[in-house]
Amino acid sequence: MPHDQDVEDDTTEMTSEYECLQCGKIVTAETNPGECEECGGDFQNRAKSVE
Repeated sequence: MPHDQDVEDDTTEMTSEYECLQCGKIVTAETNPGECEECGGDFQNRAKSVE
């Protein structure tokens, strides 16, 4: 029986937006890009809260 949270599509190629916590640069990537090439700051997935 399907549930609202079931994922039917292949999600391996989904991209997310990541924002640098220092300079605010936004990039789109499949995985966390690591360190910002502009300022060296860390990236945070924009879909997740920063609490």
